[in-house]
Amino acid sequence: MLKSSNNISSNKAIGSNYGLLLRDFFSGLEINYFILMFIVLTILLITTPNYRNASYIIKAISRNVEYGLVACMMTIIIIAGMIDLSVAGVMTLSATITGLLYHNAGIPMLGAIVLGLMGGLMLGMINGALVAYLKIPAIIVTIGTLYLYRGISKIFIGDHSLGHFPDWFNRVDRIYLIKIGNVNIPVTIIGLLVVVIIIFFILKFTSIGRKIYAIGTNETAAKFSGINVKRLKFLLFSLSGLVAGAAGILTTSRLLVVRHDMALGGELDIITIVVLGGTSILGGKGNVIGTLWGWLIVIFVRSGLSVAQIPIEQQLFVIGTLLLLALAIPNIISILKEKYLNIEIQKSLKKVIDSKNKKY
Repeated sequence: MLKSSNNISSNKAIGSNYGLLLRDFFSGLEINYFILMFIVLTILLITTPNYRNASYIIKAISRNVEYGLVACMMTIIIIAGMIDLSVAGVMTLSATITGLLYHNAGIPMLGAIVLGLMGGLMLGMINGALVAYLKIPAIIVTIGTLYLYRGISKIFIGDHSLGHFPDWFNRVDRIYLIKIGNVNIPVTIIGLLVVVIIIFFILKFTSIGRKIYAIGTNETAAKFSGINVKRLKFLLFSLSGLVAGAAGILTTSRLLVVRHDMALGGELDIITIVVLGGTSILGGKGNVIGTLWGWLIVIFVRSGLSVAQIPIEQQLFVIGTLLLLALAIPNIISILKEKYLNIEIQKSLKKVIDSKNKKY
């Protein structure tokens, strides 16, 4: 009897732990982002018949996995109080390195991919060294390297394209591992979800995650608490370069070509995704689950505008507006909450003063 009660209590404890884990995992899904997602999907379902087809939605998502991948790493960078505007340039130059090594140097495709990834890592290390050790503001460094990296790509391939890659490399986004009903799920989407889960656990349950939040909240306090801020900043930018490099190579696989204008303006979409997902641009706050929702919102907005044949210039206007709203809405809510709290504090103080006056 005692053993049975112990089993029941242990099962309850396990269930409670799983419940807490799920609550933590979905804690980033603030109601305003859920409502925004619902509104966007409702409009698309009404105006665009294609969105009533699950296969079409999966295809739209799979075309944007690269931005989702980079946005996950950008989330960590912004939480740490920095920003990396060079990611689109790193994507382009890493893809250019891979294409040139395969076509011009005669290196096998697998070797070219590895060297392209190493190139992305090195580009990130350059950013990290300039920010962490030379103490140049991240926004200045990465604006400069954005143009530098894309310019190098332009020098090497000009206005030409690099294509004709091996069949096994082309269209990785059409390799399917899972089938749900009649819908095939590409390996790229599964890979992105795995990355999201890994980053979630790193930020939530590891000492490195706590250090990242600490740096973004108060860098000076983080230094005094014994965190090696320089080394961690260097590591984050290096990983950002590696991830952006991988995204550039995936983009090459999907588009079948490398061009110097690949992912042009992609940094705007990526930052919009992260900020729309609830990550504070000032650092110290955010999570990768919110970024996943921001990514889906931007995908559906972009895809809906494209289906409606809205020119790219007007699409940029919409994305820019979304970015401004994502920045403004949390601040407006914070100001309103602060005013409400001040009013409540004043009411409480007035009650205390009135009660004391009655006593006397």
